[in-house]
Amino acid sequence: MIDVAERRARLARRHRLAAGERAADVVEAARSLVCLHATDPSTVYLSAWARVDGMTVADLDRALYADRSLVKHLAMRRTLFAFPREVLAFAQAGASDRVAEGERRRVIRDVEKAGLFEDGERWLTEASERVLAALADGREATSTELRAEIPLLEGSYAYGEGKSWGGQVPIGPRVLVTLSAAGRILRATNAGAWTTSRPRWASTRSWLGHEIERLPAAEGVAGLVERWLRAFGPGTVADIKWWLGSTVAAVRRALHDVGAVEIDLGGQTGYLLPDDLEPTEPAEPWAALLPPLDPTTMGWFERDWYLAPYKEQIFDTTGNGGTTAWWDGRIVGGWRQTDDGAVELQLLEDVGADGLRAFEAEAARLTEWFGGTRVLPRFPSPLSKALAG
Repeated sequence: MIDVAERRARLARRHRLAAGERAADVVEAARSLVCLHATDPSTVYLSAWARVDGMTVADLDRALYADRSLVKHLAMRRTLFAFPREVLAFAQAGASDRVAEGERRRVIRDVEKAGLFEDGERWLTEASERVLAALADGREATSTELRAEIPLLEGSYAYGEGKSWGGQVPIGPRVLVTLSAAGRILRATNAGAWTTSRPRWASTRSWLGHEIERLPAAEGVAGLVERWLRAFGPGTVADIKWWLGSTVAAVRRALHDVGAVEIDLGGQTGYLLPDDLEPTEPAEPWAALLPPLDPTTMGWFERDWYLAPYKEQIFDTTGNGGTTAWWDGRIVGGWRQTDDGAVELQLLEDVGADGLRAFEAEAARLTEWFGGTRVLPRFPSPLSKALAG
């Protein structure tokens, strides 16, 4: 039997959020969570800030672009993550290959449907070869630069016709996304500030010094599930299936492959690794301010034990979690920045005097870290939008 108190104690310590449990550096922070979300460019920095004392933008830039010990890669649920380098092969086999095949089918279908190319598969093959040739000598190039020199990347098609969110979609970036999901190219240095995403692309071999090791799909899934259980366990099949963006069958096979054992989550069946059954010492009460799409917020599908009753305030209609304020292992509100860059708390309940002091200290610390930089999240929560309005 694993109760909610044990789950919250594990979260506090393993996710590096409780005092005294901080990671030594940004790579260790990412490793503690399997990987860091990177779809919103600022999230990866703010997730690391919450877990590494004294962390600076330069620390993460160095890991991403100089040491290359963290690598941005499209993987689970077609989401961009920053992976510790040793996890890449498992991510490629266990998630990215599946994403790449789906991207490939969709882009071929879309260009043929739009009448851009009669033989979409032949076009995609040739366009991909041209991109790989352009990057073969170790060069880095932006999507705009590649489109300017490779005519096959030019063109666009209509998307969401008649809808308010519709418009023209360029085909060039979709070729790059397909190649990157397949592990052929990677996001290299960033041509913008840390709050924006303007990646330069490089061949995988030139960026890493080698290709990503190719593993069987089942081995990749098992490698990811083992790491997930170590960081997020216990969890249900539904939790793991959602996090992987995979199938129940693949999850059950992986649980068997890693020797996971069944445990009771108070009426639900959960899983843990066989060497990870000992109870966790509770942490002292702690406060944390986490960014949109933080791995802790997004780590489980069944979230009542740390989210209820605030789902509608924190998550948008597409399932993206916004900024969160955590008190002692559960979400109790959110936060936003004012026009001058100060961090403003959005607590949804009374956390007591000690809790409020802890949150005010975190807000002041984060305000100082921003140094006047204002971040506009791609995925604002309903709570932050309502109060901002």
